[in-house]
Amino acid sequence: MNLPNLITVLRFPLLVVVVVLLFVGGAVVKFLDAFLIILLILMDTLDGVLARRRGEQTLIGSALDIAADRTVEIAMWVAYAQQGLISVAIPITVVIRGALTDAARSVALTSGQSAHSMMRSRLGHWLVASGYMRTGYALSKVFAFVILALTLGLQAAGHPAAKPMGLAGVVLSWLALALCILRGLPVLIESAPLLASSETQGVRSPDREG
Repeated sequence: MNLPNLITVLRFPLLVVVVVLLFVGGAVVKFLDAFLIILLILMDTLDGVLARRRGEQTLIGSALDIAADRTVEIAMWVAYAQQGLISVAIPITVVIRGALTDAARSVALTSGQSAHSMMRSRLGHWLVASGYMRTGYALSKVFAFVILALTLGLQAAGHPAAKPMGLAGVVLSWLALALCILRGLPVLIESAPLLASSETQGVRSPDREG
């Protein structure tokens, strides 16, 4: 396993620690957890940077990175929804969006295309694969996740700043969701030809075998 993929894999055990700390301990633990969340998100950036610089970009690496991103997103949104900090509509929407885009990308993967190379239009590629959108989306999530963790810490400490901090976290959460949807739509739209081709091949294959 190369270094970028190893970093991606290490995000999973760190995620478990982060989620557990959201539900245990007092204010100090929650504040510490906020820093771990930053590390968790930065690891996503680090594995991509290393993969490009070392020339170790692979299909399995791309799929593994997407799986890690999806797991982190869903786990964090569900945890915060369970804590009552955000609407349950956010994790539900993220799960639906993720299921649809992952299905489309799995078809592309069987055709030898990565999640980014499958994008054909300039706009679609920019929304899904550009550094600006990837960074913007990552920042919206990290700010939302960190501020919500800080909100839990302030609540545990009984600090009056917990309410405005929580409101800021909610606003950032909806912003992150909007970007999530915006980046998912091009995947679904531009994967339509691949899906149609795959369906046609599936229908014709029995005739060829016979």
